[in-house]
Amino acid sequence: MFCHTRPRLGLSLWLLISVSVTSVCAASDQGAGPDQAPAPATSSASSAPRSGPISGYMDFHFNHPTDGAPPVLDFHRFVLLFTHRFSDRIRFVGELEVEHAFVEGLEKSGELELEQAYLDFLLKPSLNFRAGMVLVPVGIINERHEPPVYHGVERPFVDTFIVPTTWFDAGAGIHGAFGKGFRYRTYVMAPLDATEFTAGGGIAGSAQHGSEAQVRNVALTGRLEHVGVRGLQTGVSFWTGETAFRLPRIHTKVHLYEGDARFTRDRLELRGQYAHIFIDGAGALNDALSRLSGVDPHVAEQLRGFYSEGSYRVLPSTLPHDAAVFVRYENFDTQYRMPAGSTKLPQFDRDAWVVGATYWPDPDVAIKVDYSYVRSASRVVPPPRSFNIGLGWWF
Repeated sequence: MFCHTRPRLGLSLWLLISVSVTSVCAASDQGAGPDQAPAPATSSASSAPRSGPISGYMDFHFNHPTDGAPPVLDFHRFVLLFTHRFSDRIRFVGELEVEHAFVEGLEKSGELELEQAYLDFLLKPSLNFRAGMVLVPVGIINERHEPPVYHGVERPFVDTFIVPTTWFDAGAGIHGAFGKGFRYRTYVMAPLDATEFTAGGGIAGSAQHGSEAQVRNVALTGRLEHVGVRGLQTGVSFWTGETAFRLPRIHTKVHLYEGDARFTRDRLELRGQYAHIFIDGAGALNDALSRLSGVDPHVAEQLRGFYSEGSYRVLPSTLPHDAAVFVRYENFDTQYRMPAGSTKLPQFDRDAWVVGATYWPDPDVAIKVDYSYVRSASRVVPPPRSFNIGLGWWF
């Protein structure tokens, strides 16, 4: 990432999705919270702009599996982000996404999603209120998932199969900054739907996404970050909530705990993440879903994933463009611990090596290439491996 402010990039978007930039450039933030955009130095309550810019990001992928399957060319995401300032104290942020280019009736095609739509009530750096459709503050990627800010054509496997990125739902809560470099976000949100848990995808696909969400028991989530040490960012996050509202006689609850760190020194960048999920009542859930569908879903009682990544920027910092090479190791097991009486499916105990490069002809444009080598504990079901090229940008 780059320590600069580009005139054409909306200030609200830049601050929303670039906490990593603000940590390096903390001296210019003057204590602003992680999601709080400070007013321009010359503005006042009467003269501040009342409407914000339209921003967004897009990514375009070529994926070539090495198992003989045909290659795929996909305009994966087209996202627009809208902001509006009612005053210096009240602002709106909305994000609308189209996946896979189009949506048509009930046919299997793309998705149209309202990923963010919330109001911020900005009181002071240490305490602000937020309500609406919000991103779950878990992990590195979920809140900052724009293509130029991470390596690899696709998002990390851990942030797909363990932490379901992009993860969003209806909720409300508080956020702010305190002390020397501490930042937090915590929300009450709509719970997950346990009937959508799967053996291979874990809790991915189980969010209600604010669509007449059942909230008999709300979930609680939060994140605490520290960005007070130059070049180092650390964070911990959690999610906990009841999940079996569609199965009233079954008690299931999800607890997710996550920790991550990012370190930058000169041209070297390191990052790592660990996430662990506990599903209380997974055995009873499997029994109930087996009776309903006739098929055992093999939902695990524990899921675990972690990765470590190193990258090095290979071009001189004096140039207006940049390039980096990277390598990432991931281990992600959605069958890490099974409830009594359930069989572990070895094809979902996986790890992967991803190697590649990223070239930024402009700090807001990324051209990516990588190869992902995935392995599993199964000797029968071959894991997917692919060569990938991607083009991503934000504005």
